[in-house]
Amino acid sequence: MVERNWSGNVTYRAERVERPRSVPELQELVAGAGRVRALGSRHSFTALADTEGVLVCTSELVDPAAPGAVVVDAEAGTATVPGGASYGVVAAELERQGWALASLASLPHISVAGAVATGTHGSGDRTGSLSAAVAGLELVTADGALLRVSRGDEGFDGSVVALGALGVVTRVTLDVEPTYLVRQDVFTGVPWSVVEADLDAITGAADSVSLFTRFDDTAVRQVWCKSRGADSPTDFFGSPRATRVMHMLDGAPTESVTDQTGTPGPWLERLPHFRLEFTPSRGAELQSEYLVPRRNALTAMEGLRRLQPVFGPVLQNAEIRTVASDPLWLSGSHDEDVVGFHFTWELDEPGVYGVLPDIEAVLLPLGGRPHWGKCFVAAAADLAPMYPRWDDFQRLRDSLDPERKFGGAFVDRVLG
Repeated sequence: MVERNWSGNVTYRAERVERPRSVPELQELVAGAGRVRALGSRHSFTALADTEGVLVCTSELVDPAAPGAVVVDAEAGTATVPGGASYGVVAAELERQGWALASLASLPHISVAGAVATGTHGSGDRTGSLSAAVAGLELVTADGALLRVSRGDEGFDGSVVALGALGVVTRVTLDVEPTYLVRQDVFTGVPWSVVEADLDAITGAADSVSLFTRFDDTAVRQVWCKSRGADSPTDFFGSPRATRVMHMLDGAPTESVTDQTGTPGPWLERLPHFRLEFTPSRGAELQSEYLVPRRNALTAMEGLRRLQPVFGPVLQNAEIRTVASDPLWLSGSHDEDVVGFHFTWELDEPGVYGVLPDIEAVLLPLGGRPHWGKCFVAAAADLAPMYPRWDDFQRLRDSLDPERKFGGAFVDRVLG
């Protein structure tokens, strides 16, 4: 068996991959296996999904485009969707039914269950992560039982961002709202002095704001603004609108990015950075991200700008964006509004892992929590102090998976 992740830097060492076609088949498989990990869209840049046992791919449990696969409860304002489906496919079906999600990540290609389990997010001062929109989960636990948990249940806040360590998620219930239009505007060359003078005004200028930079001495190169309003501004704090379609990576093909003309369009065609029908970003890359409490964001920026000569040689680009707080125990935005510092690296593992300790020396003391699905070097002893409900999660894990069936080398390193 040769199975690799999205960027090709991880070759899974599991003994086999199983693709169950029904929940009872999945329950039987999990109950009889020694070690199991769920395999989503393979967008993790680490061995998070790997195991020495069985990898379980849930994409074939339910066809997300089949009638009845995406079930909207209009009264509750929720939709129950297949966990193995991509956000892009789920979004298209929600739009067809007249509904929408409050946020999407940069890539619509990622699976719902995988994105939720790792705390993946979009951007917005008032917008929580994708995990914060979860109202319920259905998962197969270590003994093969089917467990359903809903918002408000005991242990629910520990079950959403759980790195797949509690079971294999089969269905996810998400908060939805009536469909809406979004426009996207792109601006160039925003001076660092403007960003540092009033970060709150910068990130609050649209529903979603992304700053793209290399942390060098030049201005922030691009600012992507996504707004529900109809009016397109002519400039952004004095910086001009882009005069052509922009990609955040130098020389990358622009046909893969979403519309930047300022023309309102369906939410699912504007909120992501990339279009579902194209290969996103470049593919040949690694990624890291650290979610820093908003109160420490300017200090983090200053530290990263000073450190730029160290990590600049392996950096393709970086993105700065915001995420609202949530109550989820292992979320990067647990009980804190945060600013995410995302790094798109060259596909150079020795080079990247060589600079990550320096970056973490800057960001971890500021409360920077690593994105669970991206490259970082911190281990459980470093991470535990940053999560007030860490011990509660460990007790929940002990109750559902005392034998660590859903463990793996990477999970064991970061969770203990």
